[in-house]
Amino acid sequence: MPPAHSASDRDTWMRTISFLLLGSICYALPWSVFAAQPVPGDSVLRIQGSNTIGAKLGPALVKGLFEEQGLSAIGVAAGAADNEQIIFAHTADGRRVSIDIAAHGSGTGFSALAAGSADLAASSRPIKDSEAINLHALGDMKSPGAEQIIALDGLAIILHPANPLTALNTVQLAQVFAGDISDWAQLGAPAGAINLYARDDQSGTYDTFKELVLSATGKALASNARRYESSEKLSDAVSQDPNGIGFIGLPYIRKAKALAIAAGDSQAMLPSLTLIATEDYPLSRRLFLYSTPEQSNSWARALFQFAHSPRGQAIVEQSGFIAQTVKAVRIPVHTQMPAGYQHLAEDAERLSVNFRFQEGSARLDNKARRDLQRLLSYLSAQNKLKASVVLVGFGDAKADPARAELLSKLRAMAVRRELSKAGVTFRDIIGLGDELPVATNSADDGRIKNRRVEVWVY
Repeated sequence: MPPAHSASDRDTWMRTISFLLLGSICYALPWSVFAAQPVPGDSVLRIQGSNTIGAKLGPALVKGLFEEQGLSAIGVAAGAADNEQIIFAHTADGRRVSIDIAAHGSGTGFSALAAGSADLAASSRPIKDSEAINLHALGDMKSPGAEQIIALDGLAIILHPANPLTALNTVQLAQVFAGDISDWAQLGAPAGAINLYARDDQSGTYDTFKELVLSATGKALASNARRYESSEKLSDAVSQDPNGIGFIGLPYIRKAKALAIAAGDSQAMLPSLTLIATEDYPLSRRLFLYSTPEQSNSWARALFQFAHSPRGQAIVEQSGFIAQTVKAVRIPVHTQMPAGYQHLAEDAERLSVNFRFQEGSARLDNKARRDLQRLLSYLSAQNKLKASVVLVGFGDAKADPARAELLSKLRAMAVRRELSKAGVTFRDIIGLGDELPVATNSADDGRIKNRRVEVWVY
């Protein structure tokens, strides 16, 4: 007879059998099932903020960085809450590395930086003065070292595909979202109550819309607007509502219809790739990563460098956003153009970059400083460093048109000085004053957009 066993012996035996069975089952499962589970303590970088960046672009850039670093077995796991992801990979010696991304809105990124719970803040709008002051102990958050423009985007105003409306100006848009215009018949479309769809208060998309549209006209969002944290869910809801209208980042138009938008005296513009790349489209915006100016995290520095690289900008484009890669574009000639500008459009190509300046300053802004290097690389690759470039300066309206023209030419000359240091010689420098505005001159942000320098090449 087999020896008798105590109850404790039997419990030990059953635990052993269970362990062996579990081990055989685990052995049969693919490694990816286990690799997708978060491992405490393996995070090398924490990114928090914009849903626009964090939902798709941020993870795509992190994956690209891991590939460039030679890591393998790259995967994605769900984070601790909705709109949170863990991007992980393995080093050659089998060590697991992960980067955490939480996408709850731009404002949360700056709060997380202040609390020390994030290394980078992802934002779909510039840092606010109040946020920069709150983070002053970390350094100047508006400096070139702290502020990284990684991509361009445009806010698309979206409708149901069957809505016949094709264009609105920013004043009408503000009236719609404030509830002052509440029926489609007031805009020339078939009658019906207008249903509003908007991002939530933490969203940089909402902050941008509020700044460019609502606050610029002294309006506030109507209380009956339906609010969303998810860009995809908002877009899908509008595309299913014949009376719906919403605003969204360019990659999230999905099945909805985009409207052409005009600001002030500008022509109505659809959110096209070229018009957003040059930031001429009235609702164009920049996408940012913010950190301490002297970032000590090597993974953060590597991510910045990768995001600005040609491969990183290719990922920006693949993710549905607008890359900052310089390209040449033919511009259709139209009768509203000044005569000299028409001749330029007939014979030359415009480059997909505009130079803009710091607010209240003649100094180039942070994006323009990086664009100088991108432009020089393009001109060198295309053999156009000598006598092929035309700089065209523009400005906001002045009481004296001659002064407006002079100031616009001085802006072009400021860009010429920087490029001349690298050996570029120019075919012409032109100042067109307040011609061809891309935004209203009645607001500060509109005047800043109109103070620009275009680059053309023969």
